[in-house]
Amino acid sequence: MDIHNMPGPIDPEEVARAHQADLAAQGIHGVDYQHYWVDPAGGRIFCLVSAPDPETAAQVHREAHGLVADSIYEVVEGA
Repeated sequence: MDIHNMPGPIDPEEVARAHQADLAAQGIHGVDYQHYWVDPAGGRIFCLVSAPDPETAAQVHREAHGLVADSIYEVVEGA
C-alpha cells in the first residue's frame, strides 16, 4: 500500500488519469496497481499494489506520471 501526501486538495479526475497511466506502464515491470482511494480534502492518495518490491512499485509511478509515493507499506490481507 502506498501513500501520497499532496500539498493541497486533490482532483479525483486527475487521480483517475494517473491510475490509468499506472495501468498502462505496470505490465513491463511485473506490477499490478489494483485499486486506489482518494481523500480529496486531506490531500492523500492510497494505492493498493502488488509488486516484486517497493522500488519497482515506485518506478511504475515515476514512469507513468512522476507522482512517487511518500511511503510504501507491505500489507497482508486480513482473515
